Amino acid sequence: MNSFDQRNQYNVARQQELAASNATFMSRVYFWMMLGLLISGLVAYEVAGSQALIMRLVSNKFLWFGLIILQFGAVIALSGFVERMSVFLTSFVYVGYAVLSGITFSVIFFAFTAESISQAFFITSFSFIGLSAFGYITKRDLSPIGSFCMTGLFGIIGLMLVGFIFPSIMTDAVQWAVNVCGIIIFAGLTAYDTQKIKNYNVAPISSDISKKQAIHGALTLYLDFINLFLMILRLTGDRR
Repeated sequence: MNSFDQRNQYNVARQQELAASNATFMSRVYFWMMLGLLISGLVAYEVAGSQALIMRLVSNKFLWFGLIILQFGAVIALSGFVERMSVFLTSFVYVGYAVLSGITFSVIFFAFTAESISQAFFITSFSFIGLSAFGYITKRDLSPIGSFCMTGLFGIIGLMLVGFIFPSIMTDAVQWAVNVCGIIIFAGLTAYDTQKIKNYNVAPISSDISKKQAIHGALTLYLDFINLFLMILRLTGDRR
């Protein structure tokens, strides 16, 4: 066997090893993502079942904004300090974030009908599966799409902040446009983030680094899914 054939065999074996490692890593990412969604869904359903809890949640601004701040804190911790955290602490913070999100998301059961929520969830689920699969399989570099979507996301956030200060500008037409743009943006981010997460799997699959990377990746896809769901729900949902 000549050196050329040996190199070919080595390259094939290396590609197969990398593909298997990526598949295992992404399976771990999707597991944590689905666990987070399950926890948030169950918590939201349980909290929504108690009118006393809901009334306390929406009437107490300090409690409401306290929960929001804790959510932002969890995201910042998992995004900026995950390398310094242990696997246990990373898991704990992620699960805690999912619980907090479930509490704040419980209010949608009082804003929208159960049928609308179910319909939006299934639309989001099927869309997410297709978009994430595309991001995982495609060989095309999705970085330009990711950059475009991030720019659009900052634009939407800016508009919503202005609308919070001047509510009169948030007309029905503006809200409709925000929701449509939001769906497009988070659809693009789902594909881009999946590709990015798959590509940053560089550590041995059994290492603590890989386990923490999987949880961080799960958080990214969790946020894409939740925001896509909320945009679809606001656009298509029937309000109570």
